[in-house]
Amino acid sequence: MTQQALQKDEISRALARIRTDALAVVCAVIGGIGLFLSTAWLVIKGGPHPGAHLELLSQYFIGYSVTWLGSFVGLFYGAVTGGIIGWMVGVIYNKVVGLRLNGKD
Repeated sequence: MTQQALQKDEISRALARIRTDALAVVCAVIGGIGLFLSTAWLVIKGGPHPGAHLELLSQYFIGYSVTWLGSFVGLFYGAVTGGIIGWMVGVIYNKVVGLRLNGKD
């Protein structure tokens, strides 16, 4: 292989990978803000039983409820859950890319 082909291959390998830490942070922000806004919207909307379906998250997230306090608890849980999922997706993706590019990793 020529020097240029080697450089191109090296660049392709570097670009194929995902920054796992950055993906985890982005997913944490999206998850936390998403759950916060969903809960806050239902609290503002009001009604006799606001967010009956979203209330089911309290089975998994201790302390969560469709209230103003629950929206902040949801912000925390959404960020943690989103961060973990983003990190796992990044790790799995990078492993698959490593296997496809050079048969190891």
